[in-house]
Amino acid sequence: MKTNKIGFIGGGNMATSLISGLIASGHSPQQIWVSDTDQNKLSSLKTNLKVNTTTTNDALISSVDVVVLAIKPQAIAQVIKESLSTFNQSNALIVSIAAGINQTNLSKWLGEKAAIVRCMPNTPALVKTGASGLHANVNVSEEQRDLAENIMRSVGILVWVEKENEMDAVTAVSGSGPAYFFLLMEAMEKAAVDLGLSKHTAQLLIEQTALGAAKIALESNESPGELRARVTSPGGTTEQAIKTFNEGNFSALVKQAIQAAHDRSISLSKELGAD
Repeated sequence: MKTNKIGFIGGGNMATSLISGLIASGHSPQQIWVSDTDQNKLSSLKTNLKVNTTTTNDALISSVDVVVLAIKPQAIAQVIKESLSTFNQSNALIVSIAAGINQTNLSKWLGEKAAIVRCMPNTPALVKTGASGLHANVNVSEEQRDLAENIMRSVGILVWVEKENEMDAVTAVSGSGPAYFFLLMEAMEKAAVDLGLSKHTAQLLIEQTALGAAKIALESNESPGELRARVTSPGGTTEQAIKTFNEGNFSALVKQAIQAAHDRSISLSKELGAD
């Protein structure tokens, strides 16, 4: 596929991570544009990553093959309205990484002919270990799908979902998911300190254990349940811990929490699309 010009409206942490990933994977900085109202962000990006910068969204949109909307969800509608004529004149693919903004609303603001990929990345993308869910509308070509994949694969793995409403589940599982693991790690750290370990020792053991468990799960063909069973010896310490989790309805609580995140994702889409 030819080298494409990619523009980012918004130069925050996620955009910076994606730009860094693209450059690391061989994309020329001279083929990347960034617009932002914060001149300090633009100066930093231009100095450190050698990309093109502008404070004018219209200049960016008219120069690129794909526009990544990397701004706060609350600002999406206004940004599109201010540059609608430029969007209409452009054949650029629109990739939105704004949480809670669905394609119905994006199409309402951009027009029914716009090629749109909605993407839900998560914060580990900042350290190139992200997990992103993507959905394309009917106007997206195969070449544009490849382009969206190349952008998001630069910071981790990705999956395409067939139905857009599955993006609410993606949001609940991987979008919000890092916080669930941090919550467990936080609770484990408190318990470890209560048992006499120093905070530093507890943190180190827990962080490396989390990394190791994730690595085993990624590299194994076995399910998480099978992996858990393999390290749970009858009558051993792990079995007692798992038994305690189960007695507290751990699985049911996790299901309830993810359902709550899923439902909130739906309600956020309605709130943010009311404009």
